[in-house]
Amino acid sequence: MSDKNFDPMQSPQDQPGQEHEMDPKPEYEPRFPSSKRLNGKTALITGGDSGIGRATAVLYAREGADVAIVYRDETRDAEETKELVEREGVQAQLFSGDVGDKSFCEDTVAQTIDRFGKLDILVNNAGEQHAQDAPEDIEEAQIERTFRTNIFGTIFMTQAALPHLEEGARIICVTSITAYKGQDLLIDYASSKGAILAFVRAMSSKLASEGILVNGVAPGPIWTPLIPASFPKEAVEDFGKNAPLGRPGQPNEVAPSLLFLASADSSYMTGQVLHPNGGTPVGG
Repeated sequence: MSDKNFDPMQSPQDQPGQEHEMDPKPEYEPRFPSSKRLNGKTALITGGDSGIGRATAVLYAREGADVAIVYRDETRDAEETKELVEREGVQAQLFSGDVGDKSFCEDTVAQTIDRFGKLDILVNNAGEQHAQDAPEDIEEAQIERTFRTNIFGTIFMTQAALPHLEEGARIICVTSITAYKGQDLLIDYASSKGAILAFVRAMSSKLASEGILVNGVAPGPIWTPLIPASFPKEAVEDFGKNAPLGRPGQPNEVAPSLLFLASADSSYMTGQVLHPNGGTPVGG
């Protein structure tokens, strides 16, 4: 998509941001030894190169899963994540492209099946956001770009995966606290995340009879590359301080929620959303 007439408020980084340029670095390392809850599984994680995606990829690897990592163009971050996954003694595969492109999603899933022979866990995590002060100034190009990555990509990747998912498979979608409480600088982003929430609920009902579980995770303020790529420096300095816990969360504080939903521990949950958000009550 062209960036013509597209000028949201930005920090120096481009979307979706580069983890290796961040200071301080996000915390992605798993905090506990493996309990092998994903032994023999294959997972595909979009936006798996950095942030929550990286932390989830490494945690899944520690728990025994082979991991396919989808990223847009952050090659350095993706290569590092691949090394981190392989360090855990499992296999990893990188796929670079746009999840908003249906054919890319189809090709990625097909190549994942070719490489690993199956797909057990799909994590729809890739996302982008663009801060904008005035709602009337949100350009059509920005709306299209945000929705294409966040919800079109979620739907496209799920469609591609469905023929290969068997009973017991998991689909996990990363929505956001903004789907529940909004965010006045991220109106189109919050709207797209609300669409993901509705998608989780609709697909969970659709697939329940097949034994495929569909759940979501709605993080609050988490220190990922998306933050310095979205907000000006002064906003980044105060990021997360308004959460009840008084700080932003780290990616490795969100990844355990995605592990729970991928494992047998969540066998009686579908259509649900977990909320690692620093203590903000939502949905009540």
